[in-house]
Amino acid sequence: MEGVVSVFPNKKLKLQTTASWDFMGLKEGKNTKRNPTVESNTIIGVIDTGIWPESESFSDKGFGPPPKKWKGVCSGGQNFTCNNKLIGARDYTREGTRDIDGHGTHTASTAAGNAVAGASFLGIGNGTARGGVPASRIAAYKVCSETECSTEAVLSAFDDAIADGVDLISISLGRDDKAPKYEEDTVAIGAFHAMAKGILTVQSAGNNGPNPNTVGSVAPWILTVAASTTNREFITKVVLSNGKTLNGKSVNTFDLKGKNYPLVDDENFIEPQMKGKILVSGYSLDSEVAVASIMVDSLDYASVKHRPFSALSQDDFDYLVSYINSTKSPQGTVLKTEAIFSQKAPRVVSFSSRGPNPIAVDLLKPDVTAPGVEILAAYSPLASPSEDIRDTRHVKYSVLSGTSMSCPHVAGVAAYIKTFHPEWSPSAIQSAIMTTAWPMNASETEVASTEFAYGAGHVDPIAALNPGLVYELDKADHIAFLCGLNYTSQTLKLISGEAVTCTGNTLPRNLNYPSMSAKLSRSNSSFTVTFNRTVTNLGTPNSTYLSKIFLNHGSKLSVKVSPSVLSMKSVNEKQSFTVAVSGNNLDPKLPLSANLIWSDGTHNVRSPIVVYTDGN
Repeated sequence: MEGVVSVFPNKKLKLQTTASWDFMGLKEGKNTKRNPTVESNTIIGVIDTGIWPESESFSDKGFGPPPKKWKGVCSGGQNFTCNNKLIGARDYTREGTRDIDGHGTHTASTAAGNAVAGASFLGIGNGTARGGVPASRIAAYKVCSETECSTEAVLSAFDDAIADGVDLISISLGRDDKAPKYEEDTVAIGAFHAMAKGILTVQSAGNNGPNPNTVGSVAPWILTVAASTTNREFITKVVLSNGKTLNGKSVNTFDLKGKNYPLVDDENFIEPQMKGKILVSGYSLDSEVAVASIMVDSLDYASVKHRPFSALSQDDFDYLVSYINSTKSPQGTVLKTEAIFSQKAPRVVSFSSRGPNPIAVDLLKPDVTAPGVEILAAYSPLASPSEDIRDTRHVKYSVLSGTSMSCPHVAGVAAYIKTFHPEWSPSAIQSAIMTTAWPMNASETEVASTEFAYGAGHVDPIAALNPGLVYELDKADHIAFLCGLNYTSQTLKLISGEAVTCTGNTLPRNLNYPSMSAKLSRSNSSFTVTFNRTVTNLGTPNSTYLSKIFLNHGSKLSVKVSPSVLSMKSVNEKQSFTVAVSGNNLDPKLPLSANLIWSDGTHNVRSPIVVYTDGN
C-alpha cells in the first residue's frame, strides 16, 4: 500500500530490569539548584509496562494544570484516572495502562516521581524516594502485556509520544538476543523520528553482560545507559552459633528474630525433614518447608526472594560447609537485610551489557553508566516483589536491579538539563552528559571492565548543566553516518521514513560524536587512525581551550590533536579539529584507550578514545 514504509515481523522485547540521586549529587529539596517553572513544564514519556496511578509518587498535590503544549490523552482503561502529575496514559496491550508488573511504575518514579518521605521496601532502604525531576509531568505508554512487549506497540508508542508533545522519552526495553540492525530495531526507528523532532530518547544498554558485544542499544541518536553500583549496598548476614558472621547478598525482609536453627547441607537434605531447619545448598536446591535457605552465588547485586535467604561468596560458603561438617549440631540464623556504606562505588555490575558495538563497530556503546543496582522506587501492589508466584506480599515500593533502573536515572538527568537549557538539541544534551561524566577506571584487564562497560563514564548531573563545549549532531549527520555504513536509500527510508539519497562518503567514525572509537583489522602491524570533530561553544565568549591527552590502563598510544588550541570568540561558535591516534601491536583481548580533554580552566570537556581489534 502507498504510505506503508516497511513491514517486519513482530518481535518480543524484554524488560531490563533513592540513595542514588544523592550519590550522583542531586540532593534533596533546596540543596539542589532547580528551575521549578520550566521543570513543571517538562513532560517525560515513559514507554514501559504502564504505571500505578494511585502511587504517592504520582500524586498531583501542588501541581497546576498540564503544560499548554500537551496534546495527549488519558486512555488508561477502566478505573484509571490521570491527574496534573501523571498527565497522559495510552495502552497498546488491551489490558489498560495500569501496571501489573511493577517495572513501569518503578522506572517512571525513578525519572520523575514526587519526593515521598518514609518510603521503604518493608522497612529496608528507608528514606525519601524521589525522581530526578520531581516537579515534571509523566506520560505513560504501556507496550508490555503480562507476557510480552511487542515491537509493533513500541513503534506506535513512539509515534504517539512525539505527537502528544513529550520533551524526552525513557525506554527500559530491549531485545534479549543480539542487537538488531538499525532498520529492524523498532526502538532505533522510533527514536530517530523523535530525534528529528527535537526529542532525546534514553535507553537501557541491556542485561546480557559481562560478555563482550552484548550491548543492545546501539544507535548514535539514542543515549545508551549501562548500570553500576552506588555507595549503598544491601547485605544479609548469616550468623553461626560459633559466633562467626558471614556477609551474604539478598534483600531479605523476613525477621527470624535472631533465633538459631539447625543447618542442613545438600548431602543431608530430605525435604519432609526440613521443617524448622535452614537449608545450605551449593546446588540451588529449593525447600518449601525450610525456615530459610543459604546458597552460594558470586553475584554482585542483591535480589528479593519470597522467603528468608542469603547468597554467600564461594569462600564464605566453603567456610560454612566445613563448619557444618566439623560441628556436632551446627546451628545458625539469617538476619534481616541491612544497608551498608560501600567505598568501592561506582562499579559497573556484571549483568550490564558490554560493547563493542555489534552493528556500528566504530561507535562506542554504551555511552555512560548510572545507578542500576538495588534501586528503591515505586511499585505495583499487584506485582510480586520477588517475581515469584508463591510470594503473597504486596508493596508500594520495591528494590530492583537492572539497566532498566539506570536508564530512567539518565532520563531524569537529561530532563534536569533541559529545565535550564530548553533550547538545547538532543545531541547537545547527550554531549553534555557524556563529556562531563565522572571518569571510571577499568577494574580488571579484560574487555568487560573497560570503556566497553561504561562508555564515557558515570553521569554527573550538576557538571552536565555547564559543559562548556558540545559535539552537536542533526538528522543530516545521522543520515551521512548511515550512508557511511553503506545503507541503500531503500533501507534508509525504513529508518528515516522518507526518501533519502546518499551523497559523498563519510566514515562512520567521523560522525561528530562525543566519544571516538575505531575497530582495526589485524593486530600485529602499526596503525594510524584519525577522527574529525567539531565543537560548539556553549560556555563563555572569548574562551581558549587547550587540549590534553591522558593515556589509560597502560595504553601505548601516540595521540596528536590539531589544532591543539581552540580560541572561541562567541557563544554558539563552532570550531573543528582532528585527532590522529597511532600505535602498534593491538591485543585482541584489550582495547587501547585514552582521554582527550579540552580545558579552558573552568570546563573540562572529556572524550574517551578507544581503538581495538578482534584479531581478524
